[in-house]
Formats: sequence, C-alpha cells, structure tokens
Amino acid sequence: MTKISQYLFVSIILFLSVFLTMGCSQKLHPAGSENSTKQPFVWENSTIYFLLTDRFYNADKSNDFKPDVTPAKLRGYEGGDIKGITAKVEEGYFNKLGANVLWMTPLVENIEGFVDEGTGISFGFHGYWIKDWTAIDPRLGTKEDVRNMVKAAHDKGLKVIMDVVINHTGPVTAKDPVWPSDWVRTGPRCSYKDYRSTVECTLVDNLPDILTNTTKEVEVPAYLQEKWKKEGRFEQEMSSLDAFFKRTGHPRLPHFYIIKWITDMIIEYGIDGFRVDTVKHVEESVWKSLKNEAQYAFEVAKKKFPTELPKEESFFMLGELYGYNAVNGPLYDFGDKKVDYYINGFDALINFGFVWDAKLSYTELFKKYDGIIQLNKGENQFVHYVSSHDDGNPYDKKRERVLESGTKLMLTPGMAQIYYGDEIGRTLTADATGDAQLRSAMDWKSFEDNDKMIALDHWQKLGQFRINNPAVGAGKHVDIDKNVFGRMYQKAGIKNTVVFALEQQRGEKLIPVKGLFKDGEVLYDYYSKGFTKVEKGMVKINNPFQIVLLGKKNL
Repeated sequence: MTKISQYLFVSIILFLSVFLTMGCSQKLHPAGSENSTKQPFVWENSTIYFLLTDRFYNADKSNDFKPDVTPAKLRGYEGGDIKGITAKVEEGYFNKLGANVLWMTPLVENIEGFVDEGTGISFGFHGYWIKDWTAIDPRLGTKEDVRNMVKAAHDKGLKVIMDVVINHTGPVTAKDPVWPSDWVRTGPRCSYKDYRSTVECTLVDNLPDILTNTTKEVEVPAYLQEKWKKEGRFEQEMSSLDAFFKRTGHPRLPHFYIIKWITDMIIEYGIDGFRVDTVKHVEESVWKSLKNEAQYAFEVAKKKFPTELPKEESFFMLGELYGYNAVNGPLYDFGDKKVDYYINGFDALINFGFVWDAKLSYTELFKKYDGIIQLNKGENQFVHYVSSHDDGNPYDKKRERVLESGTKLMLTPGMAQIYYGDEIGRTLTADATGDAQLRSAMDWKSFEDNDKMIALDHWQKLGQFRINNPAVGAGKHVDIDKNVFGRMYQKAGIKNTVVFALEQQRGEKLIPVKGLFKDGEVLYDYYSKGFTKVEKGMVKINNPFQIVLLGKKNL
C-alpha cells in the first residue's frame, strides 16, 4: 500500500469514527461548492498553471504529427494541442484547482525538421525552436483555436500569459532554412564568465542567436518573405511592419522585428501577459522595449476586447532569469556587472531557489519568504515552483512527497506555479534522456487511480484557499503557535485575513485565532469544507485531517 493510499485508509476510518461521536465537540457545518466570497484578482497571489501544450491534452486528432523518422523517447510530438487546453478550461479543470493564470509553451510555428545532438532525434514539440514568429504551429492548432482558447479562459476568470522568445531561432535542419548572418550569430558558445560571455553568445551549438546587440538595420529574411508569399499574406505582413516602424520610430533591427511580431499576439488574441524565455541572454534594454510595446498593444487590445480585459490593468511580464534566487534581491550578478531586471520591464521573476528552500520546515520556509517580501515592500514579485520543464533538480523528483509539495508551494508567500501534473504526481523520471524525462504526457486515464485522486483533492483544496484569499500569497505572515500561521492583506481597498494550521492531530483539535478573528465570527475551513465559529479566541474542529485552512466565506 502506498503512502497516499495509507493516508486515504486512515482518513476514512477516522472520519467515520469521529463524526459518529461528535456530540461533545463543535460540528463543522457543510458548505456548498459555489458560494465562495468573490475576491479581486491579485497578481501577487496568483496561481499559475504551466503546461507543455503538446503534452497536455489531445482534443484534435486531425493535427497529430507523423514524422518520416522515429524520434527518441519523448522527443517527438505527442498530440497535445490548443483545443486540448480549451477543453480543459471549459471543463473547469483549472477553476477546481484554484489556478487563475494559464501559461503554455510557445504556440508559434517551430522548425519542421529535427536535430540529433547526443540525445537522439528531437523535434521542436516544446515550442522554443521558432521558425516563424507570425504563425501558429499547425501541429498545435490555428489562430482561431488560440483566440477561442483565450476567450474561454477569460470567460472562466482565467488570465493567459504566453511564452515568448527573442534570444534565438530554431536550430538549422535539413528541412529548415539558415537565418541570414545579419540576423544571427552562430558562436561562440556561452561561457558565463561575465556579462558579455552570457549575452553575446549561443546557448548551445546549432541554435542561432539573434543579434540583439547589432546596430545594423536588416530586411525580412528572404525565406520568410517567400513563405509569406506562398501563404498569401506577404503584402499584409510587410505593410504591417512598415506601419510599426513608422509609428515607433525604431530602427529596423532584428529584435525590433521580433518585438513587433510577438506584441501582435496581444492585439490579435487579447492575452494578459508574457512569460519571457532566456532573459539573461539578452540585453536588458531589449526587455524594456518589449514591455513598452507590449503595454501599447495591451491598451489597443482593451478596446478590442472590452468585456475581457479590465481597463485598470497593465500588461504583465514574467521573466525566466535562469538561476535567479529571490533571496538575493532584485539584482542579478554577472560577475562584472549587476542588472536589475525589475526596472527593465519585468513584474516578476521565476524563483529558482525555491526547490532547495522547500526542504526547510514550514515555519522556516514561510518566515524566509515573508521576510523577502516585506524587505522589498511587496514589489519585485517572484514565482515559486517545485518542478519545471527544464530543471533537472526539482523538489521531490521521485514524487514521494506529492502532498507536502502542494502544501509548501501553495502556502508559501509569493506567487505559485504549478507545473502540469504536479497535482497528481506525474512522473519526473520518465524513460527518456535529459530534460525529456520531465516532459511526459499527462495521463488523463490515470486519474482513475486513488492515489492521484487523493493528491488532486489535496491540491484543489489548497488552490481554493489561495484563490479566495489574497492574504495567502500576498499577505503579511505571522506565527501564531506551533505550525499555526496567519496572514493579513490590506491593499487597494481589499482586506483579507486567514489562519491555517499544519501537521495537526487527527480528530479533535483547537486552533488559536485570537488577534486575527473575533469571538462569534463564523469561519470556513477550506480543507474539510465546513463552517465553524470562533469562541474564546479558538476554533474547535473535529475531523480526520491534519490540515486546517480558515478564512471568511459567505454562508
């Protein structure tokens, strides 16, 4: 019997025994599932669901890719598509999980061919080997599919951030063209000795690096012009480029072309933000230009989609500054130069240090990140994760602590990123080589397994607690008692308070809430899904769970 199955067995037995003998303790009154208090969206408390489109859900078999050669394990296309995301949005999967932001790998057209560089035949299923920034990859869907997905997400109260790349093109293959030398460099390899050897270089061999430092104006690559002509959109694309450069006054440099192409997606689809790839490998001035143009496009999109994009909001940019640790503050140190990416366009950065800090006790973990947030006065936001698509050292790689992973990720101060399958313990050690191990397909049939259902239920309860209480991720943290904590949030007219207790005894327990909630107040436990009342500064709860998640909720 697995650990999670043992948890289920014990919980059921205790649940029955406790509730058959509850006369001597206060009962939790059951609550409905759709009567939560509606809270305004707060980016600082957001829960982002990150998925590899090709690995998530296959809803359209007609665009499944069948290559002429057999790819290495998990290095070809698995069939997931944009319609698959839409299907799960409409099903309410993300809402039940408490996620309020969707982030998917790049949807733009990737290379047609393959590479074989020691890991076997590999295709661009992940979306980062771009061929044409102006097109959607046909193996994933169409532009119409993207717009339908974004609309469906907005209708469900979800925001959408798209993954974008300016640093590099796709690798050269037998079926794909070579970008011209005035657009890309093919060496040297990045050595990371200083700023220059991190920025003016190629990440790996055969991954052409965009010349983001050039001052020489360039034309649209000939192959791209020919492609547009075959697709019947050459005049439209060239005219649009002329209008962009005339409006902005930007020189026709490679990175400004790409900025134009990716910000067009904001206007076309009405998306809410970008997750930006390989941040430290591009001059920070480029990112500042991207943010300025993105915000301009966002203002246009607000008028185009007035019922979907709130007038008061700004465009959001999340950066992947590989190796960035939030504990080090806003500056990233290249050795010879320190850069603050927050003042160069980014609203938040991914915190690569959390996978190590997750080994701390709850008290130490929460205190550490509350301290960082309070030190920067709530600015310079960061996003935690326990696993990712390219971090070979995730927390709990063997998936032995799926429940604990959820508790630590979802309750630590800061923004949270769920990597697809975290919520069910999807394997991170798949039969594949390199980072492909981390990218197995989401096995929806496995949801029939009890262990996965227990894990999903746990993550859903934590997610509902977060989404209904901005204090969880964005509030001031306080220690109340051993493994009993409080959070208080008050900003922009929003006032929210929570208390949560971890590693409590099963059965009857007393949770101190004095100072945060008053006697007579009715609180809701998001874990056992019931109401209880504060008496003498305490809440009495009797159930088989070891977690209590308390907040206010409509009766």
